[in-house]
Amino acid sequence: MKHILIINPNAGKGSAEDFLRTKLVEDGFEAEYEIYVTKAPRDATKYVKERCLAEPEETLRFYACGGDGTLNEVSAGAVGFKNAEVACYPCGSGNDYIKYYGTQNDFSLARLKNGVAEAIDMISVNGRYAINACHFGFDSFVAQKMAKLRRRAVIGGKNAYNTAVAMGLFGAMNNDYTVEVDGEILNPQGRMLLCTVANGGYVGGGYHCAPRSDNSDGLLEVCFVKPISIPRFLSLMTAYRNGEHLDDPRFEKYIEYRRAKTVRVTSHRPMPVSLDGEVEVYSDFTVTVESRPVNFVVPEGLTSPKLKKLCYNEIK
Repeated sequence: MKHILIINPNAGKGSAEDFLRTKLVEDGFEAEYEIYVTKAPRDATKYVKERCLAEPEETLRFYACGGDGTLNEVSAGAVGFKNAEVACYPCGSGNDYIKYYGTQNDFSLARLKNGVAEAIDMISVNGRYAINACHFGFDSFVAQKMAKLRRRAVIGGKNAYNTAVAMGLFGAMNNDYTVEVDGEILNPQGRMLLCTVANGGYVGGGYHCAPRSDNSDGLLEVCFVKPISIPRFLSLMTAYRNGEHLDDPRFEKYIEYRRAKTVRVTSHRPMPVSLDGEVEVYSDFTVTVESRPVNFVVPEGLTSPKLKKLCYNEIK
């Protein structure tokens, strides 16, 4: 197996490459490794594809060293390649996908080196991929603002999401999208607050948007929220952050929740759509699930949520 660290030089703060070289020593990473520093947006996707094609008989473990955007690019490049494994070393500002499995501390380089890869689903949106979530409406407005705020002092960094949410309260509470889930139109009137189509469990630095998610069941988790007032929105945010919204009776008249294969979305004008925090603009797009095309590395000593459920059911 070859170990290849793909570093986003713009992730986190300071020099990501210098930081990673220090962590390789601190984390006791003893395997031989290569380092590749990305040169431009989507360069990681191109690089991973080229390496997989050039070395089809070699197992290649790619370490996405950055945030959710870096993981997005690396995993997109690995789609369909049986010789590719994707590990995530979280050193960006978001790192939402790994929360499905555990904490940032669980994803040390040494534990990733000794981890085991499991096949996971991917989300496809008009030819682009997401590993964690596709969301639109209030959330995509927030993602747009986050991209502009990440490098700002105080209101940026880990505070960027909350700052963007505050801005969204005045500009994105009633949005123009019509959402069709496996042939069922959820909002014939064409209005909504937000919709999250998830593979992982978290967005926005810790909001547990999809608490029932299974990232290898071949289904999308669709959480559609109708327009609501700002006071009501604020009163429900803590429960939403904690992942309680699917069981809390206060949400019943505001939320439509589905598991689905396909989500079709239209709008009267181009609108922002977030794919793992990276924003595209569409007026018509289709979200589908691809069943287990990527091998994701679960760190040594960490049990995936699906295995935890299986063990629990066996004990019962």
